Amino acid sequence: MMLPFAEPPRSVCILRLSAIGDTCHVVPIVRTLQQAWPATQLSWIIGKTEAGLMSLIEGVEFITVDKRASLTALRALRARLRGRRFDALLHMQLALRSSLVAHCVPAAVKLGFDRARARELQWLFTNARIPAQRREHVLDSFFGFLAALGIPERLLRWDLPLPAAARAYAERLIPDARPTLIINPCSRHALRNWRAARYAALAQHAARRHGMRVILAGGPSELERRTGAEIEQAYGSGLVNQIGKDTLPELLALLARARVLVSPDSGPVHMATMVGTPVVGLYAATNPARSGPYLSGRWCVDAYPAAARAFRGCESGELPWNHKIEEPGVMDLISVAQVTAKLDELLGQG
Repeated sequence: MMLPFAEPPRSVCILRLSAIGDTCHVVPIVRTLQQAWPATQLSWIIGKTEAGLMSLIEGVEFITVDKRASLTALRALRARLRGRRFDALLHMQLALRSSLVAHCVPAAVKLGFDRARARELQWLFTNARIPAQRREHVLDSFFGFLAALGIPERLLRWDLPLPAAARAYAERLIPDARPTLIINPCSRHALRNWRAARYAALAQHAARRHGMRVILAGGPSELERRTGAEIEQAYGSGLVNQIGKDTLPELLALLARARVLVSPDSGPVHMATMVGTPVVGLYAATNPARSGPYLSGRWCVDAYPAAARAFRGCESGELPWNHKIEEPGVMDLISVAQVTAKLDELLGQG
């Protein structure tokens, strides 16, 4: 088969294993495919953790794979797909381990990134490439796969049907119309994280000036639990610490009822985008123009240019588009005053 397709194919397989933020970017791709080609069978090869949220999408077959791409996992995938052949595989992940997964997927067309962006030898595992682009958001790069298929539309729909239990969890924590600030203090990349004392100062400002309820959210890792405890200690009484206490659907439901999320570059930033909750993103180690919350760019504190000057001795535009400045102290370039100013502006009182 040649691209673009002259007519809708019978089956399309998406390969995006992780991480949770990047799988959030795939949801509009799925929704656009469902609208453009309603009769096409859609399958998604995904990591187990991410499937815990994304499998809420109706009308998609989910195939979970061990993200480490062990030999056992690859053999299991081959066995599951034996006798099947997809019309197209959308290979949307650049890691070599993902390309080993792609190698196990029988497909007439294996579509990957253009040669310049096909890092970690991805181009060896594909037979078609998306249009070349420079310096675009991750979500926009994913829409490049649809353009290559012959679908020009971009449907920005992230809707997932939330389970009743997840909605009940969120309603218990946010039972009324009082505005709620959710703070997700940690990325799994520790050098992207802000100091606990600064989060506490932000939370005190939100409660004192705006009368906000403040809830801490995050995963069960030791770093996240320790950071949450440090914020609680610095804040004092009245803060609700839910770190490590929810599932991904419960967190999504909680974000849907919140007024705003404050977070460094991490998965919940994109989960909040899915449910229409604005994000005050904290960016210094990474570039928000590439990986920030897609609909909340104006609210992000962007210290990436300052980080480029301080830690790389150049302007940010001189760095590779995907360059990370994950250096000790880089997040200290973001002040409490900068974040409270964004929060005040968002809430219309700044």
